[in-house]
Amino acid sequence: MDKRTLVILCLNEVEGVRWLFEKGPDLRKMAEEVIAVDGGSSDGTREILDIHQITIVDQEIKGRGEAFRVGVRATSGDYLVFFSPDGNEDPCDIPKLFDSLASGADMVIASRFLPESRNEEDDDLLPFRKWTNQVFTLAANMIWNRRGFISDTINGFRGVTRETFLDLAPDSKGYTIEYEMTISGMKNGICIEEIPTEEGNRVGGETKAPSFRTGLKFIALFLREMRKSIF
Repeated sequence: MDKRTLVILCLNEVEGVRWLFEKGPDLRKMAEEVIAVDGGSSDGTREILDIHQITIVDQEIKGRGEAFRVGVRATSGDYLVFFSPDGNEDPCDIPKLFDSLASGADMVIASRFLPESRNEEDDDLLPFRKWTNQVFTLAANMIWNRRGFISDTINGFRGVTRETFLDLAPDSKGYTIEYEMTISGMKNGICIEEIPTEEGNRVGGETKAPSFRTGLKFIALFLREMRKSIF
């Protein structure tokens, strides 16, 4: 039986981590291996992880992309699911991601934009983040996708097989890691599946990805991938 690994990505998410272990599902029933990659939390996040006997792997180089790579290097599972305990991601969807990988998907994304899904900004009059995500998603599908339309190319709540991650070898340092993984997967013709998810509201703290600066980095990543495709 293939081994399942859950990688929790943390940086000062004490409220979310506290909620996860006090009111969320039992993570140890979802995966044979559960670790937390911590980017230097100083708000009590690490103490809560210690109380619940979650192995903490220190991330010495900053950036979400590096957190993904640290998580892969520190674990041994065949199926990897990446989860951020900030309230946006529903931990009850973790088994669904694992099941999709076990059924043959190379990568599976928890989509916020399928008919059965909910996006955090669905009730906003001007959901700028949602619109921006959909523009990047449409562009990637039009240029590189030759299989079924992927509705949420950017969401970080996702699973991937270890073999696929190593083959794609994403090198993004920050929040473009997921977009890069999806584009590379499209280019390589891998099997990418989606499950619907309901994005919750953030639990405490502030987002680590300011919209404007993050958007510029996504544009730079998109142009880089375009150049690679042309040349």
